[in-house]
Amino acid sequence: MVEARFDELIHPSTRLSIVALLASADWIDFAFVRDRLGLSDSALSKQLTTLEEAGYIVIERPVSNRRRRVRARLSDTGRAAFEGHVAALRAVIASAESVGASDRART
Repeated sequence: MVEARFDELIHPSTRLSIVALLASADWIDFAFVRDRLGLSDSALSKQLTTLEEAGYIVIERPVSNRRRRVRARLSDTGRAAFEGHVAALRAVIASAESVGASDRART
């Protein structure tokens, strides 16, 4: 069972979207993340650097067909943080739903 922990670092919507996308695969190319989320190169680069500095992602820059590619994946720390954050968000939603249900039952 995952411990529910709200994570301030990955909570901003752009970072949460990046981490959620990375959680869905082993490695993902920079261009795919950029295009999927509609970010500029500089905006994505800044967010990836923040996540990398926190130890949440690993970035590789392999050379393929004489071109440098950038790809990223979640680290074990990043995956645990994401799963804990998702569990915390689910707990907040469940709490709101139970309050709403009890309020509706009283009326």
